[in-house]
Order: sequence, then C-alpha cells, then structure tokens
Amino acid sequence: MMSTSIMAARPTQAAIDSKNDVGSPVDYSFKSLTGFDDVEDEEPRKSAHKLSKTDDGKYESLAIKFNNNTLTEIIGLEKVVKFLLVNPMELSWLDLSMNDITKLDNEILQFSSLKMLYLHGNGIMNLPEIDKLSGLPNLITLTLHGNPIDTQKGYRQYVLAKLSGIRTLDFSRVTKADRMDALTWNKMFGKKKHGRKKTQED
Repeated sequence: MMSTSIMAARPTQAAIDSKNDVGSPVDYSFKSLTGFDDVEDEEPRKSAHKLSKTDDGKYESLAIKFNNNTLTEIIGLEKVVKFLLVNPMELSWLDLSMNDITKLDNEILQFSSLKMLYLHGNGIMNLPEIDKLSGLPNLITLTLHGNPIDTQKGYRQYVLAKLSGIRTLDFSRVTKADRMDALTWNKMFGKKKHGRKKTQED
C-alpha cells in the first residue's frame, strides 16, 4: 500500500468541505479491512457530528469512507453500501484512498449519483482503467495521485479527456487551459492509444 502520512493528510480539508453537501460520512477508515465483507463485523469510527441511524441499523448519510485499509478490489461494494445506507443509490461521496486497489470494477457504476471519488494512494497501473469511470455521469471530483498511473506521460490530459465532467482532479481545480491541453492531447494521441488497445484485445 502506498501510504504516507503526508498523502493521508491531504484530503482532510476537502473532506470537511464536502460534508456540507453530503452530510457526515459513515467512517470505516483505519479499520484494517481486507474486503468489504469485513464491514459487517465492524462499527464505524465515531464522528464529531452524530450520524442518524434507523431502527434497522442503516445510516442516513450520502458519504462513506473506506480509506487507509488494505482493500484490494471493489467487488462487494454494492452489497456493503446497501447494507449501510438508507438510500444507497444516492451515495455521493466515496473515499477508497490509501488501499491496495489495482483495478476498477464496473460495480462502482451502480452508484450513478457519485460526485466525489477518492482513489489516491492505491496501485492502479493502467490508465484505461479510468475509462470505466465515464459511466458516472455526476462525477465532478476525483483523486488518483499516488497511483502508478500518475507517473505516466500525459496522465492528467488522459483523465480529463476521458472524464470531461471533472472539475477537480487530485485536489487541483481543472482550468480552461487543462481542458484545452486534454483536447489537444486526445486529438494527437487518444485514437492512437485506443487503436493499440483494441489490437491487443483482438
């Protein structure tokens, strides 16, 4: 896991700001979770803002934190979100940062209301994995820094070309210049890279 104290601290202010829109998160950070099945045996961390809970044990929140665990995949996410939240399909903020995730599963696309997704500090190595997130129509905030992909040439341009609705990437606001760079990059390299991928899959 690509955990560092500096990286772990960076999202704090953004997380606090986001609470205004989605409410206090159900916090399962630092729980040593190896899979989403582990959640049913754990209680969320205590929050300064008390979470409202229904009689059947579900939380009235639109945000969940699973950061700083040892999760290796997203499979099982849908089941656990439905287990935790009163309105699971309205999940707006999901923090999966600082885990050992290497691939993105289409299961995440079940949550089309997602606006904020934190994936920084994982092990995603292939840029085309990001293409899957294009199926999240409301996604505006995304973090991916601290994954092996962020060292690849054209990383930022690739992400913004594939996910044109993103307003903030890696805690940095997307500017008009960023969008122009992404368009230029996509014209020069986008189709070429897509063609190579298609050939490999054939």
